[in-house]
Amino acid sequence: MPLSPVGHDAVSTVLGTTLDGLSLRRDVIADNIANVDTPGFRASTVDFETALRASVLSGDAGSLERGTALGVTATATPVGADGNNVDLRHEAMAAMQTQYQYQVMTRAMSDRFDLVKTAAGAS
Repeated sequence: MPLSPVGHDAVSTVLGTTLDGLSLRRDVIADNIANVDTPGFRASTVDFETALRASVLSGDAGSLERGTALGVTATATPVGADGNNVDLRHEAMAAMQTQYQYQVMTRAMSDRFDLVKTAAGAS
């Protein structure tokens, strides 16, 4: 479920989109790990950074508000004898990295809320 950005400014929109992308990535990684022993299962990965970067570089945060494409694609990991290509070590590392990034972004969003409250004169 997409998070609502604070107001409609570009920074809040980018933060909200980043949290959405990381949340989707966390879900996809969990699905990959849950299917580590499922014959024929093909692992997936999430790329939201490409669309996010393009939007930021173009200065068009409005494209994020219209819904940044969160790309879920199959990984290129070699397939085993059972047709499964989940690399548990890779997935575990990706899960830890995603969790860390999510914590950093939630802190940034919290700081953004505090800044908006201060600017509005609330305490």
